Amino acid sequence: MSTRADRLVELLIAAGADAMLVANLVNVRYLTGFTGSNAIALIGPDVRAFATDFRYVEQAAEEVDASFDRVAPSRDLLAAITDTLPSPELRLGFEEAHLSVREHARLRERLPDRIELVSLHGLVEMLRAVKAPEEAAAIRAATELADAAFTRVISRGLIGHSERDLAITLEFEMRRLGAPRTSFEPIVASGPHGALPHARPRDVEVSSGQLVVIDWGAQLAGYCSDCTRTLAAGRINGHGAEIYQLVLDAQVEGVRAIAAGAAAREVDAVAREMIDSQGHGEHFGHGLGHGVGLEVHEAPRLAQHSDAVLEPGNVVTVEPGVYLPGELGVRIEDLVVVTGKGREILTGLSKELAVID
Repeated sequence: MSTRADRLVELLIAAGADAMLVANLVNVRYLTGFTGSNAIALIGPDVRAFATDFRYVEQAAEEVDASFDRVAPSRDLLAAITDTLPSPELRLGFEEAHLSVREHARLRERLPDRIELVSLHGLVEMLRAVKAPEEAAAIRAATELADAAFTRVISRGLIGHSERDLAITLEFEMRRLGAPRTSFEPIVASGPHGALPHARPRDVEVSSGQLVVIDWGAQLAGYCSDCTRTLAAGRINGHGAEIYQLVLDAQVEGVRAIAAGAAAREVDAVAREMIDSQGHGEHFGHGLGHGVGLEVHEAPRLAQHSDAVLEPGNVVTVEPGVYLPGELGVRIEDLVVVTGKGREILTGLSKELAVID
């Protein structure tokens, strides 16, 4: 954890800040190890301070990295942490995406006039985008758990089960296998409902001849997994099979394009151009993928307008889709680690179209 704070200090210096307040709980966890629901940290070359409230004193003693000084518990974390500032005259950075206008005003009121507030964007998130080996291992373990849960659920069949029951059963299996929680609420969408990329499971039974989109993920040791498979509930018509093959071909080529130094928008273009060439460009409206880690959506983004360049240690999804309103949807998604030699696919499930009764 202390090395993460050290790397943040390097970014702070480059951004012209002397210290930084970190209030986003995911970022606090990344930097300090604390997993509770109320905390704040102050980090700079000469300061490592952490504050929480009375409820978490013992938990903080167990979890917070030893390089951090733990401030006396307080109901007013902002006041407690600013009392540890190393100087009455410095440039204090804050997370612009996570500090509300009201909190900013309170912070300004508490600080000496000679302290300048500096808006910082995405510094911790930039660090989080590159996973250490132990982080990649945690994501791999979450992926394996999610794969096992999915295999159990589909072994019991699809036809006659409602989307909602399948989603609930999938969540239950992930929890039974050891996941404290899911990465997000599972998506199960059959037939025309599959044309909604973020469909909510309904009390509607899966019928024979439909394609069924299932998107799910487990969280383990704080790290998320994310996977999508599209299955055939019994035999489907030729059009559905053609769309599935198109998405599969685009997904396979998208995965092959993953490499250190590759521009994220160019990876997106590899899959997008294949789908567009078959007349379905307008039916693929989201990005090709996104980073996964402590959150299920984080940097880097694989998208048309992304400026990201892939680095070893990035963990990203590759998930092209084709969505035909009123007819069907197909999405296929793998979780991939960028390595120095190319890529490693974490998802262990087959991508061939499986026919499940």
